[in-house]
Amino acid sequence: MPISDYILSCDIGGSHITSAIVDRSTWTIIEKTITRSHVNSLQNAKSIFQEWTSNMKNCLAKMESQVTQIGIAAPGPFDYEKGIPLMKGQAKYDSIYKVPVTDPIIEGIGDENLHIRYINDAAAFLQGEVFGGRLEHKDCVLGVTLGTGLGSAVWRNGEKAFDADLWNTVYKDSIYEEYLVTRWFTKRFEELTGKSEKGLREILENNKGAEVDQLLKEYSQNLASFLHFFSQKHQCKHLIIGGNIVKAWDLIFKDKSLLKGLDISIGKYQEHAAIIGAASLFSNEEQ
Repeated sequence: MPISDYILSCDIGGSHITSAIVDRSTWTIIEKTITRSHVNSLQNAKSIFQEWTSNMKNCLAKMESQVTQIGIAAPGPFDYEKGIPLMKGQAKYDSIYKVPVTDPIIEGIGDENLHIRYINDAAAFLQGEVFGGRLEHKDCVLGVTLGTGLGSAVWRNGEKAFDADLWNTVYKDSIYEEYLVTRWFTKRFEELTGKSEKGLREILENNKGAEVDQLLKEYSQNLASFLHFFSQKHQCKHLIIGGNIVKAWDLIFKDKSLLKGLDISIGKYQEHAAIIGAASLFSNEEQ
């Protein structure tokens, strides 16, 4: 199969898909091709595949050059070698549990010559941030993504980033993910106030006062617990944080003492980091 100068790279989340064409000669995103779409991950399998492939085709239409390879960053649990989602009971993608996705994607795009590879979204985010941010000199970097799910990844010098798979680590009366994702904010806010809001952004835009302060304080304690746990588990102090929740970082961590001993930076590329990281799945192939 001929190898194109360009790679279609996709970041699939619990509520969106973002695709872009990456120039493999420089590992940079061609800005005009960035294509973002909403995904209803609670729909049936056919609808999910239609939303994914519609986005991918719209992205491909923005470039005249041939594309033969697709890198996809997707949330776990997922069999990344075989392209099989293993998410169950996470309020996303239940309908494609154990459904191989490669053939439906190729069929939806309409090009049987495509070669698709998959990577954990948190690992893709971290790898993109490390190389884009010129952090290759460090011995170890940990990545955390905070959104509809909890992603964690480890990068060590000279190796490819891998999924740390800590989302279901026991914490309090449940697991860490249940205390660190968007649904925790909406659930806990309703418990505190009796009011329903769609997400963290809406909570912060529409409300002020002691209940919001309490919400953010509780979350900061939960997140600090996870970051210290992650750091100790992998003996690594440098962490890069990404995901939609990170937009409220300074509001969450008014008390910086909770992060003492950790070297934390906010991702520079954010969602685009995962796109670069997914494209890098083809970095070992000669043109």
